Amino acid sequence: MLNKDLQGDKVDAAWLAQRIADPSARGIAAALTDLIRDGSVTAQTRLPTVRGLARELRVSSGTVAEAWSELRRHGMIRTDRRRGTIVLGPPDVPRPIRYERIGHWGDRLAIDLTIASPDAALLPPLESALIAAASAEGLNDYARETITPRLRAAVEPGWPFPAREWLAVGGGYEGVQLLCQTTALPGERIAIEEPTAARLLDILETIGVRIIPVACDENGPIPAALDRALRARPVAFVYQPRGQSPCGHAVTPERSAELAALLEPTTTLIVEDDGIGELSVSPMVSMGTRFPGRTVLVRSYSKSHGPDLRIAVMGGAADAVERVRVLRSFGTGWTSRILQDTLAHLLGDAGARETVTRARGVYAERRARLAAELAARGVRTGGRDGLVLWVPVRDEPAALVTLAAHGISVAPGSRYVIGPAPSAHLRLATARLTDDPAELAALADVIALAATGSAPPSAAT
Repeated sequence: MLNKDLQGDKVDAAWLAQRIADPSARGIAAALTDLIRDGSVTAQTRLPTVRGLARELRVSSGTVAEAWSELRRHGMIRTDRRRGTIVLGPPDVPRPIRYERIGHWGDRLAIDLTIASPDAALLPPLESALIAAASAEGLNDYARETITPRLRAAVEPGWPFPAREWLAVGGGYEGVQLLCQTTALPGERIAIEEPTAARLLDILETIGVRIIPVACDENGPIPAALDRALRARPVAFVYQPRGQSPCGHAVTPERSAELAALLEPTTTLIVEDDGIGELSVSPMVSMGTRFPGRTVLVRSYSKSHGPDLRIAVMGGAADAVERVRVLRSFGTGWTSRILQDTLAHLLGDAGARETVTRARGVYAERRARLAAELAARGVRTGGRDGLVLWVPVRDEPAALVTLAAHGISVAPGSRYVIGPAPSAHLRLATARLTDDPAELAALADVIALAATGSAPPSAAT
């Protein structure tokens, strides 16, 4: 029978220590996992303190803390300031918590501004491209091709620096995840701009790294903030050079040079996430021109050419890209040649290029129109690129409720930061906004009401 203390809900440190044969961090985590799986330690049970168990096992507190961190990552325990460390239950699949919590407001909402997905009417048609790709030579060969010759020939001329290695992957987020996973060991540090994409934060937390935030302004990561982050010796720095989500900034050549000067004396891997690629209205400024041996650019084509292509291209530092290739060999091995060559066909097709050019202009206009409407109502959003607006609000929960009451769902800004934010924001997707001026003005009235807590002048007149 489980030996608990007098309060009846806490595992005794001595009892637990007797059931741990291997006192390493991995052994402690494995032993407790077995006890949770077989029901010997049940949900809502309090675990002994880190120091208490370490004393019984005659190991360092750091060893037990590392085991607790592994259990926490798999959703088995939670640390509560008042109750201590609590068992939640058997291991669960790590989930993208920030991303999954965005915009679940029920079926009655009429306007969904949560996900920055492309407008299907602005995507190039796939039929002829798929037919051309499906008739290519070399299909159904188990040779693991990192990138097809056609796709490399299509993307290489527009790459901002000479890439030393290439790889096609299943989307931009997969590319960034695999780079981080193959660069950092659990517990190591990765610097990333803040605010940043919610999924990027989910990715870093899932692989167990320590996140070092780098504050940003209109021109990207602030040099002083990156300088402070680099003192922690991160193994990688992840940032979005343009079309940044959620803030919409784009890194200028001057800012890039300042950041490069700080990175010069380090060995930090530079990961550039070009999430909207050819839909960006800003020129691509890459630090790969200065550090080609330790910069990797991940460019996604999902929003510009079609989400179902599931294609991003990774080009840059040979060692970093090769590590990703090796890790992928355990699973998918390579990205479908049909999908790669479909994208290659679209990139070379005059009609598809015209469609993407038109989409870029429409998206920029929709974003600018809503920003102007909000500015006229006293809500200034900032940013100049991307498919979203970063909207300052007086109170995030109240703003979300107000918008939901009007049938509008948006993403809470708190999902895009690592810790408590100094100010409240909402993230609004703008790619599929209405083009009707009256409808857009009415939408801006409600957003301004939610942001300020009072009716805007245009709505009162």
